[in-house]
Amino acid sequence: MARNCVIFDLDGTLADTSGDLIAAANACFAGMGEAVRLDPVADAAIAVRGARRMLTEGLTRAGRYSDAAVEAWFPRFLDIYGEAIDVHTHLYDGAVAAVEALRAADYAVGICTNKPEALAETLLQRLGVRDLFGSLIGADTGPTRKPDVAPYWASVDQCGGRRSASLLVGDSDTDRTTARAAGVPCVLVTFSPEGQAVRALDPEALIDHFDELQGAVGRLIGTP
Repeated sequence: MARNCVIFDLDGTLADTSGDLIAAANACFAGMGEAVRLDPVADAAIAVRGARRMLTEGLTRAGRYSDAAVEAWFPRFLDIYGEAIDVHTHLYDGAVAAVEALRAADYAVGICTNKPEALAETLLQRLGVRDLFGSLIGADTGPTRKPDVAPYWASVDQCGGRRSASLLVGDSDTDRTTARAAGVPCVLVTFSPEGQAVRALDPEALIDHFDELQGAVGRLIGTP
């Protein structure tokens, strides 16, 4: 029987992955012979937008941007990142407890991320939390990625969730747009690199700490 369901984004929502993402991008710039570097703090919000966004930003700052360069270095970025995926990455405070509490209350719980599935799988295993999630849909699991709704629905279905009683927890306009397209509530976190700027996206709920999540979920989709 399908259950009320909470789907999480990964980067910037469950875990701060920005440090390792930026390190991989900077290694690419070094490999290109470019002096430009992204800053782990100032550019954290760019990092959680993904590899192509970081490569684009760095090459633009260097005055060397081209679509061809970004696409040529994208596979190398993935290799470098995969080799050092959890050096600086950490789960946000309260994330594990919040997911465990949802599971204990009989919510179905899954992940829908724009990170490639294999990398997401590796990271969750390294962080010791893969078994907490009944589904994992990545950017390349199917033919489309967020904000298309198909990956979201796939994540709901894979973990045994009820589509009509599901919601998406995220940190960006991509997550907000995905939820809106699916016609489901969106909870946005304010502790990601985007910070309080997500308030402008007008989600159904905002949380400043994972301690607030279960209450928001109960209000938005009810309890199992």
